[in-house]
Amino acid sequence: MFGYIVVHKPELKVREYEQYRASYCGLCRSLKKRHGWAGQLTLSFDMTFLALLLTGLYEPETLTGSRRCIAHPVHPHHYRQNEYFDYAADMNVLLTYYKCMDDWKDDRKWSARAFAAILKPGLRRVRKEYGRKAETTRRLLETLGELEQEKSRDIDRTAGCFGEIMAELFVYREDEWKEPLWRMGFYFGKFIYLMDAYEDIEEDLKRGRYNPLAGLYEKESFEEECQQILKMMMSETSRVFERLPVVQDAQILRNILYAGVWTRYGQIRCRRKETDTES
Repeated sequence: MFGYIVVHKPELKVREYEQYRASYCGLCRSLKKRHGWAGQLTLSFDMTFLALLLTGLYEPETLTGSRRCIAHPVHPHHYRQNEYFDYAADMNVLLTYYKCMDDWKDDRKWSARAFAAILKPGLRRVRKEYGRKAETTRRLLETLGELEQEKSRDIDRTAGCFGEIMAELFVYREDEWKEPLWRMGFYFGKFIYLMDAYEDIEEDLKRGRYNPLAGLYEKESFEEECQQILKMMMSETSRVFERLPVVQDAQILRNILYAGVWTRYGQIRCRRKETDTES
């Protein structure tokens, strides 16, 4: 359920792309600092977006530098770090842990169970520091699991559960930006959940797994309706973003919201068309 929130590199200036890469590396460094090598394995573009968003909104003092690492041993890479990258790192571990437990519950993946066990010490630290967010995430995922067990066809309700999780994570503090960040995270989360369902629909149906889009898949208008729903989710996300006073990295964030998020969607559509042509 990760990996959909990426930049569209062709439309970024070189300087902007380097800034984005520095942010990605900064999140990686925060994960290592706070959760060790296991934390680094959870690195995601989704939480890089959150770190960029909160940095742009609150404009904190940010540390920059250049270092070599295991992933880039030859040439040093630039990085950026501040409290929001540390926060995004903690939220990344929180989400990854519960995703692993979900994979274990659904498919009995021993690799997921083992990785969850490795992440558990880090999860305890996150729970201690962000108890409400951790409990809300656990509770909503439990509710989502129940809906999936019931094979609910209420797309708004199932996607809404994951939307509420992301909404909780988007809100860093109780201030004037709480409400817009909550709304932005809500639609952002629904988009991720439904994009994941859209990509996995054939495999899920083949293996008898739950998919919230199963009802739509039976209709000839499946592609058109899915596209419309996804556009609505991202349109709401972008509408809230444009109301926030974000200046720093605003073009990078817009690139992701208006172009990057559709990269995987385009790849899925092309793959599906090729499969239909071959059959």
